[in-house]
Amino acid sequence: MAIGSVSKSYLLFCLLHFGQFVLAVTVCGLYGVELDRARKAGVHADGKWIFAEVVGGLSAITSLLYFLPFILRFALVWAWNLILFILWIALFGTFGSMYIKEDPEGNSDIQRMKNAVWVVLANAILWLIATIGYFVYWWGHRERRSRFTGRAKV
Repeated sequence: MAIGSVSKSYLLFCLLHFGQFVLAVTVCGLYGVELDRARKAGVHADGKWIFAEVVGGLSAITSLLYFLPFILRFALVWAWNLILFILWIALFGTFGSMYIKEDPEGNSDIQRMKNAVWVVLANAILWLIATIGYFVYWWGHRERRSRFTGRAKV
């Protein structure tokens, strides 16, 4: 099952984390345009775009940290993935309600935001897959104790 000293599951998780990183950075770029536009206009940035940048930044940093094998041994990695999944779904709901039904009518900014909504959904799905994968891994590798006394490791 192992390719050299690296398992196939680790390579698949690395591929998943690479996809998460790419999509997170893409979202940061797509929503960062609006923040830059607000900055240049001298107005306060809308909290929705700041939220998008925070979620994208947290996801990008997390996916980079997950490339380090020892990080993945922590028991609650799946719980953090679940939190990020929930944040991505909240982001999808926020911007989806604003832009999915919107007709761009040749406006490239609206079309960019419509495309960004689908990138957000794709990233949410990747975080859901990671959550399920790490939960299954954790469940199968958690420390078990004997049935009667609970003292012996099984």
